[in-house]
Amino acid sequence: MVTNIFRNPLRLLLSLALALQCSVLVFAADTLPVTLQSRMIGGQPETRIQSWNPAETAIIVCDMWDLHHCLNAVRREGEMVPRFNQFLENARAKGMLIIHAPSDCMKPYEGQPARKRAQNAPKAANLPAEIGIWCSKIPAEEKGVYPIDQSDGGEDDDPTEHQAWAEKLKGMGLNPRAPWTHQHKGLRIDQDLDAISDSGIEIWNLLYTKKMKNVMLCGVHVNMCVSGRPFGMRQLAKNGKNVVLVRDLTDSMYNPAKWPHVSHHEGTALFIAHAEKYICPSITSDQILGGKPFEFRPITGK
Repeated sequence: MVTNIFRNPLRLLLSLALALQCSVLVFAADTLPVTLQSRMIGGQPETRIQSWNPAETAIIVCDMWDLHHCLNAVRREGEMVPRFNQFLENARAKGMLIIHAPSDCMKPYEGQPARKRAQNAPKAANLPAEIGIWCSKIPAEEKGVYPIDQSDGGEDDDPTEHQAWAEKLKGMGLNPRAPWTHQHKGLRIDQDLDAISDSGIEIWNLLYTKKMKNVMLCGVHVNMCVSGRPFGMRQLAKNGKNVVLVRDLTDSMYNPAKWPHVSHHEGTALFIAHAEKYICPSITSDQILGGKPFEFRPITGK
């Protein structure tokens, strides 16, 4: 028996249109709208919206170590961690790949499923020749002036407090200049879903194998490791990845005693603006997590 819907061509067309509309809505629900901020050479920010598939999006957590030679860096990282972990949990729940990259700290993770996931990724067909090395600058940056003086390493500790911190690290049996041993324990690693690596080659292979089209970089420090590591912004940008910085989940190594003699947070903002001009765009964590972007507490000198 022919149903009423097929006896009425108009009703049939309306039903097909409704079905098509519903399918579009379902597709839209599976995508992630992100607002990317970049800057013209003159410095003014501009935004554009892209629609990302979470299943094709990776987040690289750069050097969110347990300890650091700069005490103020440790304090600022501790401020970020609660929001940072919420960001990762939310992104993971949406289907994004989380890659934990605490450089020089792979030993504690050997044998773990998340570590093996990165190690066992097949070699990418498009593996860049220099993806395994540090990248200090890309050609686009030649157009501008580097925005901050970080020649002293960027430590902004009080000298007396810094010396006491170094002695404490020594007492713990650690190298005061490189005391990190693992990723901050406040950031959960999901052994069933995440990956762990500090290798540009492994991470590139993983991104290729998992068909990751978009990459978010977050962690520390934006003017050093986040930009320069083999898996950092410069390498990913110059090799054609759709990479963005999560600008509210990062910090810099900048000492206000150095040029341009602005506050630490202003120095961080200057470098982020530089990155938005010459390296890659940025987004904020609220685009994934909701709420408001993370902000550090005002600096009080301690």
